Amino acid sequence: MENNPYGIMALWNQGGWIIKFVALLLLVMSVASWTIIALRAWRAWKLYGLSKEIAAFWKAPTFAKGLESLKTVPDDNPFHALAAEGLQAASLHQAGEQNLQSKIGLPEWLTESLRGSIDDSTAKMQSGLSILASIGATAPFIGLFGTVWGIYHALVSIGISGQASIDKIAGPVGESLIMTALGLAVAIPAVLGYNALIRINRRLVGQLNRFARQLYAYFLTGTPAVSNTSDREA
Repeated sequence: MENNPYGIMALWNQGGWIIKFVALLLLVMSVASWTIIALRAWRAWKLYGLSKEIAAFWKAPTFAKGLESLKTVPDDNPFHALAAEGLQAASLHQAGEQNLQSKIGLPEWLTESLRGSIDDSTAKMQSGLSILASIGATAPFIGLFGTVWGIYHALVSIGISGQASIDKIAGPVGESLIMTALGLAVAIPAVLGYNALIRINRRLVGQLNRFARQLYAYFLTGTPAVSNTSDREA
């Protein structure tokens, strides 16, 4: 295999700088894609099963104890941030200070504060997903560019030699096929990872919305709302 004139190393050595650049670019895109997938999946795994933490939150004797129970999961736990934001919004509004905030009713102010916290958490959960989407959309075309260049290289070899022998076109055609395969190998995991992470984030956002409704009811009435089973996503 080491002396194979049509092996991977031989094709790499024979390839021009454009083919090498395309291959390195696809390699960088692949590393970036898998890094984002691994980091996002690891965070999603740590946030998985937060319903138990929320149940423990509502069983706490005080709101402060409930906040402490939410710290058992990652430091950037969106549920902890949501509860803390709701507490701060309600406390500042009920302080009775004469400012612009006091001109807004508590229900409206609390709604916007909780919604803002959810928006911030959603933005954090979607971090890196645009890169995955870009890689999934562009990698096949970058590989196709390498394919077109490899075919062009093969045609040039035929033109220079004046004969279409297999030894003249095997290398360039092999380059083009490898570029096509590399483009697909980079794009497919990126697309699948993007779709999986979008679904996970959608479920987490649904849980955040339910928790926000419970917090809203608690701060207005002192009684947490009961989660409606019809709100659960399939």
